[in-house]
Amino acid sequence: MLQPGVSWKVYLGFAFLCCGAHRCVSASRYCPAPTLDGGYLVPQQDTYSHGAVLFYACENGLKPAVEGWWATATCRDGKWSTRPQCIDINDCIPPALPHAKYTSSSVGWYKNGSPVRVTCDTGYVHRNWDATALCANGTWSSVPVCERSTQACSEPPKIAHAVIINQNPKQDLYASDTEVVYECEEGYNVQGEDVKKSFFCFAGSWTAAPDCVREIKPTPADGGSTTSTGGRRPGSGHGGSDVGGRGSTGGGSSSKPDVTTVDRCGATPVVPNGEIVERNQMFLNYQCASFYTRVGPGRVVCHSNGQWSKAPACKAAYCSVDTGEYPQLKHVGVKFINSGEKVRLECVKLDHWLTNHYSVGSCNNEQMTLSRCCNWWDLTWNKC
Repeated sequence: MLQPGVSWKVYLGFAFLCCGAHRCVSASRYCPAPTLDGGYLVPQQDTYSHGAVLFYACENGLKPAVEGWWATATCRDGKWSTRPQCIDINDCIPPALPHAKYTSSSVGWYKNGSPVRVTCDTGYVHRNWDATALCANGTWSSVPVCERSTQACSEPPKIAHAVIINQNPKQDLYASDTEVVYECEEGYNVQGEDVKKSFFCFAGSWTAAPDCVREIKPTPADGGSTTSTGGRRPGSGHGGSDVGGRGSTGGGSSSKPDVTTVDRCGATPVVPNGEIVERNQMFLNYQCASFYTRVGPGRVVCHSNGQWSKAPACKAAYCSVDTGEYPQLKHVGVKFINSGEKVRLECVKLDHWLTNHYSVGSCNNEQMTLSRCCNWWDLTWNKC
């Protein structure tokens, strides 16, 4: 029974807000008007029904926390799709960075002067090693670009009668050194009990993998031995490629030996004035010492024939100058300079009011040249 003085419509309003003769919308699906500091809403209402679109803009010196000078928000089941906000015109909205991730802001925007560290997705690398974006006066400066790595691989090649079991979900790109494990369908297997059912992304290409061939049960006629038939000949390949990036030929032979794990080769190659800086299951990475430059690829792999690929060489790329052999230079011993670089060598004091004088040493093609002794002013204006 209704209480005295209370309309039956009030009770009904607590349960439903009717929107038609045959349809009613729950009151929980209505959105209250949002609070917007420094801006205005259109239309201005106390509540908005499910599906209603609200338009808003900001006062001078402010802007919406989304792209554009005006924005919208949609009421969905009692909540706004985005929270209307007005921010300082010099602050930044989240940057649009394809193939990248970065730390999201808890307030949905970034204050002027804020840096953002960017991480590229799998298979992508930073162009020019630039990994930081900076909010500067309302826009992002030095925005990093994530581009496809030359070492990444596209979708793994298809293996007949097999499925890949360790890559879920699928990816557009696979980083170098990614291992793909597969499983043969029932009744099929790879030849050899110790053969691993996997292959790797290496330098932009997939290494070859054993085929799945049909298993034949032994019969008295063959003396109890088990044989396999069907599919392709062992080692014929399935669309993968060797270290040179070329796949197997249709006849089952490849132009180069397949790549295998480094433990299948003997002692690692020795590179004078170089060292191994990365040791992986599928390759070795070499780096030259200071004042040496690498000639040839830095990555060395093991071929299935037990031979290493060609190792790089480390060529001298520096000049040296013995300051004791030059009377105009302050004696500090022998100085080494990388090829293509310059260095300032302090001269002995001269009879000038600017007492600090320097000679510029340049190293080009392993040949050292020295300029005359110049003062700070000449050096600053490239007159030396």
